[in-house]
Amino acid sequence: MSNPRVQSFTSLRDEMMAVARGERKAPPHAAAPSVHSADLIARLLTPENRKLMMTIRDHQPDSVAALAALMTRAPSNVTRTLDKLAAAGLVHFEMHGRQKAPRTIAGRVVIEIDPFSAVDSVRVVKGRPSKVAQRKSAKHSARKVVRIASKSASRTLSKV
Repeated sequence: MSNPRVQSFTSLRDEMMAVARGERKAPPHAAAPSVHSADLIARLLTPENRKLMMTIRDHQPDSVAALAALMTRAPSNVTRTLDKLAAAGLVHFEMHGRQKAPRTIAGRVVIEIDPFSAVDSVRVVKGRPSKVAQRKSAKHSARKVVRIASKSASRTLSKV
C-alpha cells in the first residue's frame, strides 16, 4: 500500500470538485489514503492504539473478535479503531473465510513537519512480520494445501 498523502482539507475538496465537474482527471494517487494533517496521524497513534497494533503484529489474530478478546475491549470499539487505522493506511484486513483478520502495514511512521509551512509529510515504512506472524502464515498456507488436497482426494474417491 502506498503512503498516506498529507493534504489540506480545502485542497482535497477543490481537487474532488474539479474531478466531479469533469474539469480534470482523477490523479493517480486518488485511491491512496489521504489525511489532512500530520497532527491527525499523531493523535491516532495513542499509546492504546499502538498497543493494539503491537498485538496485531505479535499475535496475528484470525479475526477482529479474537483481537478484541486479546485486548479485553469490546469488538465494536476495536472495529471502530481499526477502521480509523485502516483509513490512515496503517493496517489492512485479510479475509480468512468469512472473517476479517487485521494485519499491520506500518513498521514505522515518519512525520516530517516544516514549522514555516503548512505542508507536512507522513511516510509509512512497511515493517517485517514477527516470527509469530511468519509461523501463522506458514500454518495458514499449510491448511489451504491440506484442504485443497483433501477436496481433490474426495472427488477422486467419489468417482471410483
